[in-house]
Amino acid sequence: MSTSPSPPRDGVNQKLHANLPSPVAERLPHIPETKDEIKADAKVAASSLATQLRSFAAGGFGGVCAVVVGHPFDLVKVRMQTAEKGVYSSAVDVVRKSIARDGLRRGLYAGVSAPLVGVTPMFAVSFWGYDLGKQLVTSISPPSPTEGGLSIAQISAAGFFSAIPMTAITAPFERVKVILQVQGQRLKPGEEPKYKGGVDVVRKLYAEGGLRSVFRGSAATLARDGPGSAAYFAAYEYIKRRLTPRDPSTGKPQGDLSLMAVTCAGGAAGVAMWIPVFPVDTVKSRLQTAEGNVSIGSVVRELYARGGLKAFFPGFGPALARAVPANAATFLGVELAHQAMRRAFD
Repeated sequence: MSTSPSPPRDGVNQKLHANLPSPVAERLPHIPETKDEIKADAKVAASSLATQLRSFAAGGFGGVCAVVVGHPFDLVKVRMQTAEKGVYSSAVDVVRKSIARDGLRRGLYAGVSAPLVGVTPMFAVSFWGYDLGKQLVTSISPPSPTEGGLSIAQISAAGFFSAIPMTAITAPFERVKVILQVQGQRLKPGEEPKYKGGVDVVRKLYAEGGLRSVFRGSAATLARDGPGSAAYFAAYEYIKRRLTPRDPSTGKPQGDLSLMAVTCAGGAAGVAMWIPVFPVDTVKSRLQTAEGNVSIGSVVRELYARGGLKAFFPGFGPALARAVPANAATFLGVELAHQAMRRAFD
């Protein structure tokens, strides 16, 4: 007596699709049902983790390059933003007076310890967050087949996302950095500085106002870095695509971007980041260096009363001057780090 084979049992995915409305079922991720599918999913997850770790490491190295190149420009910007009217006549005057007062090393690299210690996790988290943001954007809105990758708008959204985890690190380190950068210009002749270094700043801020004092300016930092990062990564990707060599017959990208092109794209991205958010950065610097309890609103009102809209742009020239070499160094460092890791692990 022969028996016909029993029909295969419906899989989990098939049952879900059968019992749920189509709009919901279509958005459900596929659940692995066999050993081969589980192995394939594990391989994809491991590859994604490796990509994120590489982005984290490359971002950290790029950040160190940015600090070494850009800190003197940043110091000039912060001192111009926070000085009383008439203290400095120009960016060159800041450099001249700073070197005359503190010498070449301390005059141009005051407060560098905080960004050097914080910049590795700061930039590492930024580039890791950017990579994670691209994965998130891809899961919500897959890339267009015609573009062959994420659109500039999607890149911009991923860039904004990168600023969210970064703010937790950026805000306290920026608070320490700007305090150390400006304390020298507030000292009277013969007066000892209040803070002896980054650790001393954190200890005294915590003693005076707890974590709230250490993290003062976090909202202003996110307000600056959210749109700034969106413009930053979008501009870099756009210029990089424009500079990438293309096949003359098909018009499709071919070959790798030269390091000179990477440098140009990075410098332009830095300028694109600062232009829309510089007034927010001025408010943040004022807020983080002010004595006592102050609010964003009170800082904005005080700045506007002192000089109108122009009061929100002191140090704009040094910021843009810093943006080009510092961000060119950042992306150059990131690309070189990725190349080194590919040679070492691929």
